[in-house]
Amino acid sequence: MINAMVDDLASTLTALGDPTRRRVIELLQGGPQRASDLADGTGMSRQATSRHLKVLSASGLVDVELDEADGRGRVYRLRSDRLAALRAWLDQVQAGHAEQLAAFKRHADGDREGRR
Repeated sequence: MINAMVDDLASTLTALGDPTRRRVIELLQGGPQRASDLADGTGMSRQATSRHLKVLSASGLVDVELDEADGRGRVYRLRSDRLAALRAWLDQVQAGHAEQLAAFKRHADGDREGRR
């Protein structure tokens, strides 16, 4: 279970490591979009955008469906559960860091009081 969560997180971070894929995620925050609209929004060719969308789909960050209006087109949707998992991990890391800082402050304050 933990290995699967770590693998999911690694896949998410890898996918988000590319600025174009981050831009696609930003565009999808406004709602589902066709692949052609995402290509226009990123300023990339449809073929290049398709490669990025495959990575995002494989990582689980986006879902893809056939466009009901045009059976050949695809519509991409952001999956919030992967972003929530990333946020939970970042919150956990930040909480650990905050605790380390608080412990250091207590230690430093104790040293100052001991010197008085």
